[in-house]
Amino acid sequence: MSFAALAFPAMDPIALHLGPITVRWYGLAYLSAFVASFFLLRWLSRRWKLDLTDDDLLSIVLAAVIGVVVGGRLGYVLFYSGGTYLAHPAEIFAIWTGGMSFHGGLLGILIAGAVVARILRIPWLTLCDLGAACAPIGLFFGRLANFVNDELWGRVTTVPWGVVFPFAGASPRHPSQLYEAALEGVVIFAVMLWLAIRRPAPPRGVLLGWLLTLYGAFRIFVELFREPDIQIGFLPGGATMGQLLSIPVLLLGIGLLVWAYRRRLPQRGQQIS
Repeated sequence: MSFAALAFPAMDPIALHLGPITVRWYGLAYLSAFVASFFLLRWLSRRWKLDLTDDDLLSIVLAAVIGVVVGGRLGYVLFYSGGTYLAHPAEIFAIWTGGMSFHGGLLGILIAGAVVARILRIPWLTLCDLGAACAPIGLFFGRLANFVNDELWGRVTTVPWGVVFPFAGASPRHPSQLYEAALEGVVIFAVMLWLAIRRPAPPRGVLLGWLLTLYGAFRIFVELFREPDIQIGFLPGGATMGQLLSIPVLLLGIGLLVWAYRRRLPQRGQQIS
């Protein structure tokens, strides 16, 4: 029995040329996410009465950019490269070609957040909650960029919506990038927004706890449809590196939720009833 497959909507990874400068969709995805995050941060900080100026918010976004880019790239080099960059170390800095790790970016942004929270004299977990509300935006645009780049595709499938990716051979595959964009981006953002608009604001650490919990669960699930990185393959027992790294994220999220609801520490400027 033969199954029809969807043709890959081939798009040039390069969005446009500005003279000698090449602008890629991957870079535009990150830029769009950070710009949207600034406006979401502004709205949420005012709703929570955090008394942050636009300069403070720009400092937060700049710290997030540094944390995500540095942490995400180093995480990819350490966890997913399979030693490739040992032979070509200069390529570590070529982030426009793709190759970022959420787990590394998460660690990077938490460290950067600790620094800027101390500078702005705002509780670190409050800042983390602000970042958690914005994170799904970056995840959504990032996964769409993975799809456009014809990378991180899914496993071979016979489902009607299977896509034939040019770089993955002639067999239809799960568009796992779009699965992740929907779950990690749209669904988690809806949960974050629902929590953020509540009055009073949720206890300190709740948004971050839900982000970690949902991301960990969704990533472990989607990895069942995603092709393991070719340089790593399946780990012993049939798990993938993405699943292995997401288990502690899931457990940390659950633990943080238990702690946050027990302590019920208010966001700055808010009172917990």
